[in-house]
Amino acid sequence: CTMNNCESEEIVEAANIAISNLLPTKSRSLYDIAYNRFKKWCAEKNVQVYSENVLLAYFSENAKNYKSSTLWAQYSMVKSCLIIYDNIDISKFPKLIAFLKRTGDGYQAKKSKILTKSEIDGFLSSSDDKEFLMIKVGLILGIAGACRTDELVNLTVDDIEDVGSSLIVKIPDTKTKIPRIFVVTDVGNMLELFRKYLSLRPPQVKHKRLFLYYKAGKCSSQPVGKNTMGKIPSVVASYLKLPDVACYTGHCLRRSSATLLADAGVDITTIKRHAGWKSTTVAEGYVENSIENKTKIANQVLVGTTTSAITKTVNVSESNIPSNINFENCTNVTFILNVNK
Repeated sequence: CTMNNCESEEIVEAANIAISNLLPTKSRSLYDIAYNRFKKWCAEKNVQVYSENVLLAYFSENAKNYKSSTLWAQYSMVKSCLIIYDNIDISKFPKLIAFLKRTGDGYQAKKSKILTKSEIDGFLSSSDDKEFLMIKVGLILGIAGACRTDELVNLTVDDIEDVGSSLIVKIPDTKTKIPRIFVVTDVGNMLELFRKYLSLRPPQVKHKRLFLYYKAGKCSSQPVGKNTMGKIPSVVASYLKLPDVACYTGHCLRRSSATLLADAGVDITTIKRHAGWKSTTVAEGYVENSIENKTKIANQVLVGTTTSAITKTVNVSESNIPSNINFENCTNVTFILNVNK
């Protein structure tokens, strides 16, 4: 009695179901397409064994028509399918990995442009709520939480808790089931904008999606789709008359959030945790080398100083108010004096 002969139909069926769930649900069709394309190529070449030379030949042929990022994506999908369906691990093929790395020599991926803090503040303060309220709320949540476009699209009213002084937002994670949480504080009129938009939600809406189509100061029952949500950065850039509006893609919100954190001196570990990245390399790829960041580095290298903020609070009473305050050896310093009477 072999192991296969002893396995019941129930066990085999359960195992097949488990295997089918190993591939990502959303992109499983893409994995199957990549795998079937490879299998078809092997059939045309009369390939019986999936050796490293076979994989090298396949990807070298594809390298004539596809850029490096596409080759890596195809490799990842074929690798996953070969492990699941054929029990073959091509990640252990060193020559194949070396070849794929070489295809990326000189290649520079196109990245979405980012919005600076002044541009974000300028749009929120100057644009008309009657036309741009939904855009404003999407911009606030997207920047505050380093959100992907689909995360904003699928955000529900139940995912946001208004605690008065702030909003606690939970981004569901379909894989780990552990939500990513971020907070929107009462800066400027951000909470007021969110509450205003939420108050316009029609009572007859049956779904719980947060973002609804908005026009002329009113919300409809129709939820906002991915394409509309992905255009939020380009709408902001167009309003501000920024160059290359088309370069402000849906990734702009996520990249802008990471860059703003980096400019504030936040370490890469905190940035990864905030945006839900596991890879340091991926996180660093989202951080734009902004002029502000380069200026900080220049000050550290050439002047030996940093531009990090130092805050000191001094409490004085009417009886001991100093007649004068002296500051010496200060450069590039901003003083904020709060006088409470």
